[in-house]
Amino acid sequence: MTRSSDRHPKPARLLLAAAAVLVVGVLLMLSGLGQSSANAWPETAGVTKKPTKSDAPRPAIKQRPIPFSKKRKHEMAAYSKRHYGKSEWRLTKPRVIVEHYAVAATLGEIFNIFKTDQPDAELGELPNTCAHFAVDGKGRIQQFVPLGIRCRHTVGLNDRSIGIEHTGFSDHQVLSDKDQMHSSLQLTKWLRCRYDISIKNVIGHNESLSSPFHHEKVKKLRYQTHGDFKHKSMKRYRSQLRTLGQC
Repeated sequence: MTRSSDRHPKPARLLLAAAAVLVVGVLLMLSGLGQSSANAWPETAGVTKKPTKSDAPRPAIKQRPIPFSKKRKHEMAAYSKRHYGKSEWRLTKPRVIVEHYAVAATLGEIFNIFKTDQPDAELGELPNTCAHFAVDGKGRIQQFVPLGIRCRHTVGLNDRSIGIEHTGFSDHQVLSDKDQMHSSLQLTKWLRCRYDISIKNVIGHNESLSSPFHHEKVKKLRYQTHGDFKHKSMKRYRSQLRTLGQC
C-alpha cells in the first residue's frame, strides 16, 4: 500500500509546502488589512478635493464619533437642498474653518448635545447641529464627525466649512486659556494647511456673514449669525495663527 507521503517526489513536496505557506501568509495579511480598514476612521470620507501636502504636524486627536446614520445623512442632504440648492451630505471642498465656543464646560457636554438626532433648539430643523472637532481647557481635542461629512454649525457655510467648538462661555475665556489656545491653533493650522485654506478664511461664527463663501437660500436666515468669536477676537486669534508660520 502506497503512503500518501510517497505520492510526490520530495522536491515537489517541498515546493507544494512552500506554496501553501505563502498562500496562508497572504491570506493572513489580507485579513489583517481588512480588519484595520474596518476599524479605522474614514477621516476624509467623501472629500473629493485632495488634501495638499502639509508641513503642519497633526495634533493629538481622540476620535469620538457621534451617530451619523443613513437617516441623518439623508436629512443633511435635504437640509443642503433647502439652504444651498443641491442635495448633498458630503463635505467635498472645505474652504472655511469656523471657530465657536459651545457655552458648555466639558467635551462630554458638547458630545451629548450633538449625538442625538432631533430638531435643533434654535431653528427646529433636522439633522441636529454638530461640529467636526472640539477643544477643551486642558488642550484635549476630540473629533465627532469625519471631515467628509457636513455638519450644521454655521448657517450659510455648512456646505463648505469645518467647525471647531471650544469649551467655555466667552471669547475672552477661550483666548485667555493657554492650553486650549495652543491645541486650537495647532488643530486649525493642520486643517488649513491640509486643505489649502488661507488664514483670512479662518473665521469666528460672528464673522460668517462677511465670508465670501457665505450663501443662503432661505430668506429669513440670510442675516442669521451668532455672537461667538467676534471680529476683534478673531483678529487676535488669526494673529497668533500667523506666528505659527505658513504651510
